[in-house]
Amino acid sequence: MLIPAIDLINGEVVRLYQGDYAQKTNYQYTAAERQQAYSDAGAKVMHFVDLDGAKDSSKRQLTLLKTLVKHPSMVIQVGGGVRDKQDVVDLLELGADRVVIGSLAIKQPNLVREWLVEFGGEKIVLALDVKIDEHGNKTLPTHGWIKDSGVNLEELLDDYIEAGLSHVLCTDISKDGTLTGSNVQLYSELCQQYPSIQWQASGGIGSLDDIEALKPTGVSGVILGRSLLEGKFTLEEALACWPNA
Repeated sequence: MLIPAIDLINGEVVRLYQGDYAQKTNYQYTAAERQQAYSDAGAKVMHFVDLDGAKDSSKRQLTLLKTLVKHPSMVIQVGGGVRDKQDVVDLLELGADRVVIGSLAIKQPNLVREWLVEFGGEKIVLALDVKIDEHGNKTLPTHGWIKDSGVNLEELLDDYIEAGLSHVLCTDISKDGTLTGSNVQLYSELCQQYPSIQWQASGGIGSLDDIEALKPTGVSGVILGRSLLEGKFTLEEALACWPNA
């Protein structure tokens, strides 16, 4: 599954370089225009990140999101600053198919496990940003990738799987926004170690070869952000690399 991704600030389509708000690129088309183009090309899943909501949940772009989430032919997952149960309820009631939860999944795992049990594994996606140290440890930094949470990826996953976890969007932060290729070894290891999880690979896709390289890993989805927005290839070309995506 190839999953186009759109980040939103103040209603505009943007991309951040490695999560840095100071390194922002604006694109000259609307989210609805891009969504329709991706749908026309054959995308079945769409990923939206509300970066205003990520900074301040009271500034969530609900009016805009409402126009995007109720799509007749696409599964829509939405993230950005989900901090409490009401945020999850609001996004699901708005029409989102899946709610993406990031740093809270690391900081308050007991709470997020409760949501998994309550809403079901198909409604929740954990977005886990991984930093791999010199010893190969997969750590999970928070606070804009600055603060070390002291939590390892494997430790976190074991408990969540018991609660019904199905979907994980995993980003190697050293690759995010770089267009230099993804961490194929990381995803191969994770798919082999946790076959019950539907993994979404995120970060670094800059060419069709980068997509091809992920096919043997076993990931169920590949997030395509900057590469599509900047025309490195078309979604039609990408889908041709990944039949039945």
